[in-house]
Amino acid sequence: MEYRRDIDGLRAVAVLAVVLAHADFAWFSGGFVGVDIFFVISGYLITGIIAREIGENRFSLAGFYERRVRRILPALFVMMAVCLIGGWFLLPPPQYETLGWSAIAATFFVSNIYFQRITGDYFASDAELEPLLHTWSLGVEEQFYIVIPLLLMLLLSRIPKLLKPVMIAGVAGSFALSAYATHFHPVANFYALPTRAWELGIGALLALGVVPSIRKAWGAQILALAGIGAIVFAVLVYDKTTAFPGVAALLPVLGSAILIWVHREHQTWVGRVLSMPPMV
Repeated sequence: MEYRRDIDGLRAVAVLAVVLAHADFAWFSGGFVGVDIFFVISGYLITGIIAREIGENRFSLAGFYERRVRRILPALFVMMAVCLIGGWFLLPPPQYETLGWSAIAATFFVSNIYFQRITGDYFASDAELEPLLHTWSLGVEEQFYIVIPLLLMLLLSRIPKLLKPVMIAGVAGSFALSAYATHFHPVANFYALPTRAWELGIGALLALGVVPSIRKAWGAQILALAGIGAIVFAVLVYDKTTAFPGVAALLPVLGSAILIWVHREHQTWVGRVLSMPPMV
């Protein structure tokens, strides 16, 4: 897959949003949606890579997971080591024990399940004291990466005509489940793969060419402004009282998807900003 500077710039938007939200900058109360931006990006990039390699008869599950291990684990282990060393001096024994269990959960990419059970609400005061709370999203991503390669291998090699309908149905079903769970199972809705998979799935649909190209340059300009506008609105207006994800997640998810889609073939004012060296 061709390297795209604008996607790295979109990652910068996501990172800044999350960091400023957790630093309690009032204007960035909805910065937690940066995670949703990352989900869309990940779904797009990973699905595109897998589909291309399957199409070229060179995809290997072992090779795929080996690349994931090399990409994720070194940085993850360094970060956890710093937390564990710092926690030894800064945390009381009960909290340090919890940190140890969360590190084990993060190592096996199940920290979303772990934190769902021990902290409950992501925005609760006790959750804010968990140094590894942010690894919940890594758990969601890696669990998705267990499912998507197997699904693509099965459908592309056996029944390729069903690939897009199956993916669309999966995204629609996951979104419907998330919309339902927003009010009835809010904690599970926030952390669980089944209610988050549609966000990665939106990116996957883009990678599979479900959405046609934009022909008009002026249309691309308008859509790019709408996409970044949706993200900015969510960052500035959402807060911890927003029922999320569910329907509210459509703004950052679709905004991110629009930016990825538009800049696949067009250069826009928004794309130029995202591609600037400081953003990259």
